Amino acid sequence: MARPLRLEYEGAVYHVTIRGNQRGNIFQDTGDREQFIGKLAESVQRYEIRLYLFTLMTNHAHLILETPRGNLSQFMHRLQTAYTVFYNRKHRQSGHLMQGRFGSSVVDEDEYILKLSRYVHLNPVFVKAYQKKSVKERIALLREYPWSSYRSYIGHTQRLDFVDYAPILEMMGRPKHKQASIYRRFIESGISDIDAAFIETKERSSLCLGSEDCHNRMKKLYEEMVAKQKIKEDISFRRKGRVRSVDDVLAVVCQVLEIDREALQVRQRNSFLRAIASKALCDYCGLTQRQVAEVLGLRTGVAVSCQLRKLGSHLKTNKELRRQLNVIDKQVNCNY
Repeated sequence: MARPLRLEYEGAVYHVTIRGNQRGNIFQDTGDREQFIGKLAESVQRYEIRLYLFTLMTNHAHLILETPRGNLSQFMHRLQTAYTVFYNRKHRQSGHLMQGRFGSSVVDEDEYILKLSRYVHLNPVFVKAYQKKSVKERIALLREYPWSSYRSYIGHTQRLDFVDYAPILEMMGRPKHKQASIYRRFIESGISDIDAAFIETKERSSLCLGSEDCHNRMKKLYEEMVAKQKIKEDISFRRKGRVRSVDDVLAVVCQVLEIDREALQVRQRNSFLRAIASKALCDYCGLTQRQVAEVLGLRTGVAVSCQLRKLGSHLKTNKELRRQLNVIDKQVNCNY
């Protein structure tokens, strides 16, 4: 039986959920969560995603994001594959980490985006272990939870450069300097009185989270897609996140960059060759930065980290770099 098509279009806003295979954990420790956030930041930048907010739990994660380029599946494929490669290599596992396809629902109206942001940010204090704690205790736990964007929204930590705060905070009205505190009160008011009507609306349809009008529009759009597109959809998500060999990945990198492999061993000023190769080896081979340093003839993993930071700082403005990385991604994955 064919799987349902996924609604994708430029400017769509989604609630995305990622769950562990057979409800298993996708994060075992702090290092796993830090790696996921790092790969999330990289993927957001590469695919020009507007990430509004996120929350990581133990066996699942929530994202609210916008796709100006209508490329949700590409973005999620890269994110899930990169993290699965890392996770499987670190924990000496193989095969699927995630539960089938990621979940996605279009969120088409500001009212529902705002309520959804409260639902997502409150996830950490709605686990069974905290249900009997007082409101004061749950608020304290929420403000201390490090694996979501909430603390940076309310000014308890520095804002993250890969999260776009403006769309949510602008809904708090004026003056601008009070938006964070107004948002904090809005979120925390739901700890004792979560919006049951919103939850019911959220669970009503996998296509859309919104009003009756929103549901009708998304249903019509979906029917048009079904009628027009008789293609295999989302086939890439049937692939296991697997580790590629160093030789295979470097062969692709050298082909795309039109260089010999020896060029990656030579230090060159104002060059991104080693940075691109470092990123590819981390993403597709699951190597640590120290291991990448050994492959490329760099002194330490810190040197690789510097290469990756330099690359990241130029990606937003350098279209040629983004093009090269996208071509490498396609060619590395073309046979998997």
